[in-house]
Amino acid sequence: MVPRMEQDGPDISAMSFEEALRSLEDVVRRLEGGEVPLDESIALYERGDALRRHCQARLDAAQERIEKIVSGPDGKPVGTAPFDAG
Repeated sequence: MVPRMEQDGPDISAMSFEEALRSLEDVVRRLEGGEVPLDESIALYERGDALRRHCQARLDAAQERIEKIVSGPDGKPVGTAPFDAG
């Protein structure tokens, strides 16, 4: 049995992509297990959706940062342009 996860859990906005993904996987496992009461399932689903949005935002930010790689005169990457995720 998967250990009970705090519904409030750690602050999602402070999580790294990897932490959020692991938490999302835990939520999915618990929901798929089918042994969670309805009210807890709803709370888990809401947390899972917030985790999914956080992961997607982190992926979008990474993609945008990659797209802003600065190329030198020879076309080779020489650094990245600053990315404002705000």
